[in-house]
Amino acid sequence: MPMVGFPLLLIPIAIYNMIVFLMPGVTMVEPIAKLTLMSGAEWPLTLSDMLLALAIVLLMFEVIKGARPGAKYLTDHLLSLIVFGAAAAEFVQWSRFGNSTFFLLALLALVDFLSGIALRTRRGKMAADAGAGHRNMAQTATEPQFEPAPAPAPAAAPAVQAAASVAEAVLLDRPEPKFMPAAEVTPGGPSPQVFSPGLQPVDGFLPSTDSPPR
Repeated sequence: MPMVGFPLLLIPIAIYNMIVFLMPGVTMVEPIAKLTLMSGAEWPLTLSDMLLALAIVLLMFEVIKGARPGAKYLTDHLLSLIVFGAAAAEFVQWSRFGNSTFFLLALLALVDFLSGIALRTRRGKMAADAGAGHRNMAQTATEPQFEPAPAPAPAAAPAVQAAASVAEAVLLDRPEPKFMPAAEVTPGGPSPQVFSPGLQPVDGFLPSTDSPPR
């Protein structure tokens, strides 16, 4: 069961409040220890430096926690905003909190809130893009794929036109039949003669039909 995330930046702010209210004689700028570096220089370590270092490390964990998918809910961002609002109010209203150390702590709380909002917005956008991609893939898989119909073979138009041209030329070159006018027969005139051997009368005598011609 998911639980509401605890705002980690509340820890250094709470420690600062305990020091201010419960230990009024403790100052934040007095060196607690001195560390000698390899260069030979001494680094005075104060309580404010330790609180700021702790706050930076906890902010890193907050960002890592917020970068995980579904890690932060709206209530987590609301709690981070409440922590920043309380720190800003203490910095403005109370003189014991009006210093650079507490200002930086309040600023880190603001960064925690803004980074959580930015990560949530980006995560929502990525989820929406992923959902759109899955829907497009599903639609592509369910839609039937139709192959385009083969293009019809071009008709033999040149050959047909050539054959029609040849037929038309043959019909135009063929001579039309000529009909001769019939011979006119004049009444009372000589009858037309038909030249048939053996049938045409010669000088008014018809050949005999009794004996065949020799």
